[in-house]
Amino acid sequence: MNTIKVTIQDKVAIISLDRGKSNAINEEMVDELQKMILNIEQDENIGGVILTGKEGFFTAGLDLIELYDYDENQIKIFWVKFLDLVKTLTSFKKPLISAISGHSPAGGCVLAITCDYRVMAEGKYIIGLNEVPVGIIVPDSIFELYAFWIGKGKAYQNLLEGKLMGVDEAKNIGLIDHSAPITSLMTAAQKKMQQYIQLPATTWQQTKLNLRKELISKVSEDQTETLDIMLKQWWSPSTRAILKTIIQNLTRKENA
Repeated sequence: MNTIKVTIQDKVAIISLDRGKSNAINEEMVDELQKMILNIEQDENIGGVILTGKEGFFTAGLDLIELYDYDENQIKIFWVKFLDLVKTLTSFKKPLISAISGHSPAGGCVLAITCDYRVMAEGKYIIGLNEVPVGIIVPDSIFELYAFWIGKGKAYQNLLEGKLMGVDEAKNIGLIDHSAPITSLMTAAQKKMQQYIQLPATTWQQTKLNLRKELISKVSEDQTETLDIMLKQWWSPSTRAILKTIIQNLTRKENA
């Protein structure tokens, strides 16, 4: 695995995103996460998963620098795979907790909201879905995921504003469940995980699937039409110009 690290502790798989400083999501990371989650779901020796990053960044979201250079076929494949990963994570029957170790905008927030419980490191970190200012149309399946936790009205407003928020605000609206110092972040996640896996597994898992029935149905729908609209906008001059400016800023920061 080149973009994730996996350790097993007390029947819990800890998946750490591990790709550069900011853990930006590319096709390889999507593939590796997808394969690992599917394998863990079938492994009776693993009771649940904690998904985390590195100090400072859970994940900065999609790797716009790499994605910008994808051709039409490559970017379509990427989005198909990314939305399929969202479906896999949302449908994952075992306990899934995110230990959000730093900034978690856009795609990072998407990964987090597929989880059953989110604990975020205290500090000046941000989380939210800021795709609209970037020129990316948010699929309705991801809106439903967002709204599942914070309500449709707030999700509607936040999405249209491309709102990013700090830890306290995210906790107040239900986007995250708990915050902790970075030094005790994993302890807090593991404590919640133990609470989950000590309960009868079959009952817990079926209850989770029942509670998520509509959500799972939404992320499992054919998204071809949505993708076509997204990709048309992705290649529009306005979005390409925004992406180019963002990439220039990111490159300057990396070289500073």
